[in-house]
Amino acid sequence: MFNRLFLDHPRDVGESYGEHFATAAGFGVRMVGGGLACIVHAVVPVLFVRTASDTVKSLYATMKARQPAFAKEPPAFAAPEWQLDYEI
Repeated sequence: MFNRLFLDHPRDVGESYGEHFATAAGFGVRMVGGGLACIVHAVVPVLFVRTASDTVKSLYATMKARQPAFAKEPPAFAAPEWQLDYEI
């Protein structure tokens, strides 16, 4: 049970529990920070104009770089069909 709860998934992705904890916690902190910036932006639109978009792009790039099969491909948000007329 202990292995299933704490060790199996980190091993599946080639990390120790500590490495996986640090990576997952780092992603979580960045997502919460981006989310809070987005909420502040909703109230005062002149603040944090690009923070949420930049956070999502950065997280995507980090996640993609961790997957060797996808690391060589350009990010999806760089493709013309994904270009937006606005950013949050």
